[in-house]
Amino acid sequence: MEKQIVLLPGDGIGQEVIESAKQVLEAVTERFHHTFTYHTHDIGGVAIDKHGTPLPEDTVRACQQSDAVLLGAVGGPKWDQNPSHLRPEKGLLGIRKQLGLFANLRPIKGFDQLLHASPLKHDVVAGSDLLIVRELTGGLYFGTPSERRNNGKEVVDTLSYQRDEIERIVDNAFQSARLRRKHLTSVDKANVLESSKVWREVVEEKKADYPDVEVEHLLVDAAAMKIITNPKQFDVIVTENMFGDILSDEASVLTGSLGMLPSASLREDGMGLYEPVHGSAPDIADQGVANPLATILSTALMLRHSFGLEKEAAVIEEAVEQVLEDGYCTGDLDVKGGKQVGTKEMTRLVLERVTAQDATKSIMTCYA
Repeated sequence: MEKQIVLLPGDGIGQEVIESAKQVLEAVTERFHHTFTYHTHDIGGVAIDKHGTPLPEDTVRACQQSDAVLLGAVGGPKWDQNPSHLRPEKGLLGIRKQLGLFANLRPIKGFDQLLHASPLKHDVVAGSDLLIVRELTGGLYFGTPSERRNNGKEVVDTLSYQRDEIERIVDNAFQSARLRRKHLTSVDKANVLESSKVWREVVEEKKADYPDVEVEHLLVDAAAMKIITNPKQFDVIVTENMFGDILSDEASVLTGSLGMLPSASLREDGMGLYEPVHGSAPDIADQGVANPLATILSTALMLRHSFGLEKEAAVIEEAVEQVLEDGYCTGDLDVKGGKQVGTKEMTRLVLERVTAQDATKSIMTCYA
């Protein structure tokens, strides 16, 4: 397989974690005999400093011509006083819009070595492994009119969806469920909102196309409660933009560390932008202590969802899990009795395990 990948390191620790992720990708592609070509471009604060805009035109063109985009992080206090159009975050919002990314995938998995750092009891969160699929381009955040009226005494926001916008995100969620444990929970507020009634109707219609996937419906308030009280009941959750924004942030506390959470934003043809959930952490940039694991896990999402390479994705995820099981951690991870390492050492440890998996399987094949 030959693919073109755009790297957008961005700001802060983005430069470091993208380099780590690239090294792991190169090891996996060498093992499985793929060819990935990388193109590095600016976005965010660094792009403002170099080009006077958070999203240069050549960055947009490169991303539009690529098969996938891997982003580090944007933002930092250096640009906090800039006018709104010159904020680093505008680069991220802009590239999502330019690429037509409508589906945000946020996997939440509890790693045994980190669960003691979760605010939830161990027996509640242990074994939790869920995926939140959030509609990214419609709903209350984008509806019009959205304005203040009557000299500020009245305000209106509009929740608007086209039926095909709902259909495509629901299809994406069903397809994601097929890659996992074949259970889909659709979250809405159908007892109150007309948009949610249509949402539920679409899910009911679509489930006929996916007879192998079990479907349930939950109201958003009940879903918010059950994510905390019984997260293990969930496999894939699909929901509209605002509900997904809130629930994915709520679910992020399950793992005990933002440094372990990858994410993906996809369009209909499978092309996507992949990034860690954590921010740019400018206070630790260039110190060699950043945690690269969320970005490395984002590459696994890229292999799975944009390229259809399930085996290769699993190799990366297994390598990360093995490193944690062996007691290694970066400074942000609270591993009891763990051996603390820096960015480069953590990357080396993951690379070792990717290679070791290959060597072990080769030896088993020789003896078979």
